[in-house]
Formats: sequence, structure tokens, C-alpha cells
Amino acid sequence: MPAADWAERDDLPALVAALGADDCRYVGGCVRDALLGVPASDVDIATRHRPEVTQDLLKQAGIRSVPTGIEHGTVTAILPRGPVEITTLRKDVDTDGRHAIVAFAGEWFDDAARRDFTINALYAHPETLRISDYFGGLDDLKARVVRFIGDAETRIREDHLRILRYFRFQARFGSKVDDKAEAACRDLASTLKGLSRERVAGELLAILALPDPATSFERMAQLGVLPVILPEVDDEGIATLAELQQAESRELIAPDPIRRLAALLPPDADRARQVASRLRLSNAQKKRIGLAADRQAHDADDPRSLAYRLGIETARDRLLLLGESIAPITGWTVPRLPVSGGDILKAGIGQGPLIARTLHAIEGRWIAEGFPDAERTRAILVEEVGKARM
Repeated sequence: MPAADWAERDDLPALVAALGADDCRYVGGCVRDALLGVPASDVDIATRHRPEVTQDLLKQAGIRSVPTGIEHGTVTAILPRGPVEITTLRKDVDTDGRHAIVAFAGEWFDDAARRDFTINALYAHPETLRISDYFGGLDDLKARVVRFIGDAETRIREDHLRILRYFRFQARFGSKVDDKAEAACRDLASTLKGLSRERVAGELLAILALPDPATSFERMAQLGVLPVILPEVDDEGIATLAELQQAESRELIAPDPIRRLAALLPPDADRARQVASRLRLSNAQKKRIGLAADRQAHDADDPRSLAYRLGIETARDRLLLLGESIAPITGWTVPRLPVSGGDILKAGIGQGPLIARTLHAIEGRWIAEGFPDAERTRAILVEEVGKARM
């Protein structure tokens, strides 16, 4: 394995020494990403030790651990430079497409055989960094192809979410299409109906966070996968997503999966909120998607007025979805109206409803004039109070 920043962490040697270098391997994403020369967000270790033994070894070495998934063999070591998940080698005993019953294994091959894609079944010795590749993952990584381990349909029947995982990994790492993988995704698309909405939403948002998800969603639509999980999305929605990606790139804005989901959905606030509810998104996410879906062409006429009324985030979402520049609100702080109902009361307007109407009129002119300073706003107040007294 080539040199990688994460492999140079000064807190890993003590962990490897505690587990024994021959009884553990770096595995999965960190190895794959090192081979590609891209940063890895997490470091995962596979070990021959059973989880309770792992805990004891870490304790003896003075390394704090948390049993984050001990029933599945996972213990998390808490290290100075970040946590590391350590999982006992496993093999599947029984699967139903949603859950798996696993048993602990003693061989690296057995653990590799239960993984999804060949490029995710790569193991590196923690000292020599020598790669163990049981299913041709190195060749697939060089060819930029995402291929299921063994029979694609079998892998998907074990865990239906692997359909969406395929499109996520294809979007991130694939340049060539694996015909067997896509045929299996197409033929078993209906199995996605049996998954929890939270799991589906998690994968959808992960795909949407990638640089170019529009291509993947177009392929998912062609293969009949997308209609199963997001029947509201049509060709126009995918085109809007592609246009949004271009706008984000042009405006130097990082990908945002919630904004991108709003792009996929019809510009109908009620329908967008219904989809958000179905996917079990948070209330804040549901509200944001609804506001983005309620965009209007005239929103771009006065971006700062839009931001004042709905907030910077909503204004940014709407402008980007409309393909408009966000420059007018970039770095701009939404101001507060420099006058209040109390100022109107002091000026001699004593009726509650009249105060409210006058304040509303002042605010409207203040916005229309581009949020002038306090002196100009008070001049507007005097004028509007004079009108109210007539």
C-alpha cells in the first residue's frame, strides 16, 4: 500500500502492538482510498480476536475503548487522533435482505467473502502494508469498475441496500459499468421497498453529497431503481439537479444533499414535504426542502429582500436552484429594522392595529430602498406616521 497520511498517525503503533500485528489488518475504505491517493475519513481494523478479547487487550495497553457494536463484533478504540473501529472477522450465517445473522470467523478470506464489492475487500498488514486481495479488487480499482463479490444477485439478496450502495460507489469510483451488477440492480429493484426509510434516506443523501450525483440518478431512473424509492422524480428533476451542480460549481459552493434533493423533487412545497416525511428526515430538513420547493422565478429580482424574508440559507437554496448568482447575499448579514412599534407609539400613533400597519408600511419601504441606515429609516417613519394620522 502506498504512503497515506492516516497510516502515519503516531497513535496507531500502540494500537497495533496491543492487538498484535499478525492478528489485525487495516481494511475497507481506508485501504481503498490510500491506493487511490485520496484522503480517508475513517480507519477500520479487522482482527482475529473476539470482541471481548479485543477489549481486554486494549485495556491492558491503557487504550480506552467503547463497545459500539459489540454484538456484531465491533469495539471502538478512542485514540488521540481519532477513533478507530476494530471488528472481529465475521461470516454470514443467515440473511433476509434487511438483517444478517453473523458468526465470528478465523480466516481473512471468510471476512472478505461477506463484503459487498471487490474494492472494499482489500486488507493491509499494519506493519508491512502488504495488501491481501482475495477477489480482484486491485484490478477493479485500476480499471475503475465497481463489481460485486461473487454473484451480484446473491449479494443484493443478502442486503437489498447494496443496490443503492452500488450506485454510490459507482458515482465515486467507477468509470466503467459492470453489466452484471446493473442487471442485478434492475432485476431486484423492487426489493428496496422492504427496507427502512431511514436506511434508504441515508444512502440517497450520501449519493447526493458526491460531486456528480445527477449521472447516477439518471442511470437509476433508466434501470427502474429510482421509481421504487422516489417515484416523484422525473426527467425534469434530474435535469434540474444537473443544472444545480453546475451552479454550485460556478458559485464555488460545496455540494449540499438537502438542496440537491429539493432539486430532484417537483417545485411543489406540499409534495416536497411529504417526501421528506416519508424518508423520515428531520423537521428542520423537511422545512428547508419545502421552502426550497416553493421557489418562484421572481425570487431572483431582489436576492437581499428574499434573504431578509426567508433567511440566508433559503435564499441561497432558491437562487442556486434557479441558476442565479448568490453574490448579492454572499458575506451579507441580514439587518434588523432600525425602528420598532415603540417608536411609532412615541410618535403619537396609539392604536394597536394602526401601529402594526404603519410598521409594516415602514418595513416595506425600508426593504424597497435597500435597507437604508437608521437616519433614513426614521425619516420614512415620520412620513408614514403622517399618512396614518390623515
